[in-house]
This record gives sequence, structure tokens and C-alpha cells, in this order.
Amino acid sequence: MKYDRSLRLLVISFLVFCTSVLSIPLARADSAKEINSESRAALQQLYSTVPAARRAGDSASAVLVFPSIIKAGFLVGAQHGEGTLFSHGKTLGYYKTTAASYGLQAGVQKFGYALFFMTDNDLAYLRKSGGWEIGTGPSVVIVDKGMARSFTTTTVKKGVYAFAFEQKGLMAGLGLQGTKITRINPK
Repeated sequence: MKYDRSLRLLVISFLVFCTSVLSIPLARADSAKEINSESRAALQQLYSTVPAARRAGDSASAVLVFPSIIKAGFLVGAQHGEGTLFSHGKTLGYYKTTAASYGLQAGVQKFGYALFFMTDNDLAYLRKSGGWEIGTGPSVVIVDKGMARSFTTTTVKKGVYAFAFEQKGLMAGLGLQGTKITRINPK
């Protein structure tokens, strides 16, 4: 009896998860032009809603923007998104972000994030690494609402600052550890 109830709960949870995954549009863009356009719009939206992001952008060597990442999981999870690397308004290239995870998790989440590379050395690591796994190389600081209030150009150090935005869905939290970022060449 207890076993049947647990099995039913697991099956129902799995069905809800599958329904959620199928109802979210794919995070994959069709072209470089579309990725660029979505990335620029997301960055401008971030700048207009988070003044600390604007201050970081003014000081950064470059900003890598992933406007739409889909994360889904049921015990095993995965995430994927594509974005644009900008430096002083110019497009330097296109990248994808991927990650896999396992553990107690269930749900679907859509979000975006921007990585602010504060020095040329931090940016050089991304460009020459051929696939940067966050957690190696330059240190990454996730800027939350509390830190953003005290974020000024004098408190910014070298490294990479991550700002998450537009989090929606049924999963809680955002972790970038283990995320792999790789250059792509969309058409």
C-alpha cells in the first residue's frame, strides 16, 4: 500500500515534469543575427532594471550574455542556451552554455545571465580555453540583490561577475558551477 502510493506520486511527478518540458520553447536560436538581437535586448533590459549591472558593464572588458537558458531536471538535469560576447558594443563572437546535474531535483526553469569580464586577462582565458568550465580559470562572483546594492566601480575587482535575470519556472536557485561555455559559429 505504502509502496503503491510512492510509485503513484513518482509517476505523477514525472508526468508533470514531462508536460512542463514540452510546453517551453527551445532555447536554441536559428541564426547569429537572432542570437545577437536577443542578447542585446536582454543586456539592455538588465541594464535598465539593475543599475549595478550597468556600472559593471561600463568597467568591463567584455560582457557575455545568454538571454534564454532552459534548465530541466528530474533527478538528472540539463541546461542549454546560446549567447553573444560583446566588447564596447561590438560583437566578438557567439557561445553556448551547457550543464548537467544530478540529485534531488524536479522541474523546469528558464533564465538568462550575463558574465562581465572585468580585465583583458579574464577575457583572454575564455577566448583561448576552447571550452571554459566555470569553476576553473577566473573566479566567478554571482551578484545577488544584496551585493548589487553595494556594487560600485571601486568595489569591482578582477574576475568575472555574473548577473542572473528573468528567472521563471518551477526550479529554485541558480548555480553556475560546472557550467561549460564553448564558442559556436552559427549561420
